[in-house]
Amino acid sequence: MSADLPETVDVWRLVVARRVFEGRLPLSAMPRLGEVLQSTQGDADYVMEFGRDAFQVPFVALRVEAGLPLQCQRTLQVFSEPVQLEQRYGVIRDEADEAALPPGYEALLVPEDGTLRPADLVEDELLLAVPLVPVVPGSEAVERDWPVSADEETRANPFAALQALKKNT
Repeated sequence: MSADLPETVDVWRLVVARRVFEGRLPLSAMPRLGEVLQSTQGDADYVMEFGRDAFQVPFVALRVEAGLPLQCQRTLQVFSEPVQLEQRYGVIRDEADEAALPPGYEALLVPEDGTLRPADLVEDELLLAVPLVPVVPGSEAVERDWPVSADEETRANPFAALQALKKNT
């Protein structure tokens, strides 16, 4: 096991060596994720395992846990969205190989030289975990029936003028 995550790795060598990386990445080291967060304070804990499964499919297994500081779209308060995810990637060299992956695997297309930026893989998964509309868990939706005055209803009806013309004829 290793706590230091290299900037780039050779996927094929790590698969053969069955390497496991475990550690923490600061949220501030993920610029794309930082654009959607309210703060880049905090860390993401990760475990990244390289190997081959029983069918000899090369894989990368990734587990990530983090608290993402987001702004609630109901209350406009900042809250920490807990994220726990597990993803299993089947490592492929060509897009055509994707069809041969077993169920439960996501395709991870690597270039011919086999280089991969592991921190980008963690950042990609955290970006996908950010909800489209962040809402504090347990907050109630504001349900209110706003009364409409008769004058507003008449003005809002685009056919009111036609109705008045019809009555005059």
